Amino acid sequence: MAHVRLDGAAIIDWPSFHAQCKEAFGFPDFYGNNLDAWVDCLSYLRDDDGMTRFRLAENEVLEIELAQSDALRQHAPELLEEVAFCIEGINERYTDYGEKPALKLVLR
Repeated sequence: MAHVRLDGAAIIDWPSFHAQCKEAFGFPDFYGNNLDAWVDCLSYLRDDDGMTRFRLAENEVLEIELAQSDALRQHAPELLEEVAFCIEGINERYTDYGEKPALKLVLR
């Protein structure tokens, strides 16, 4: 299983979330630093399009570990809710295309 780790204690707002995600996921230089761009980049994990450093196999899942999630929940609870909502939406998109969900959020 592919794995990426985000540090919830270092995410205090949307800019810090996007900066950490750009590095952790290997988003391209033109990444838009917004949730639309985040969703777009993570919607093609099984394609060879260079939107992330990951290229998942047919049934592989990318585990997104959010370490110190309690700190994030304290600093920016709406951010955590929105990210979880987006992950659900991305997984629905995969399902709509006849594929298995590609993302799993793990809060630590």
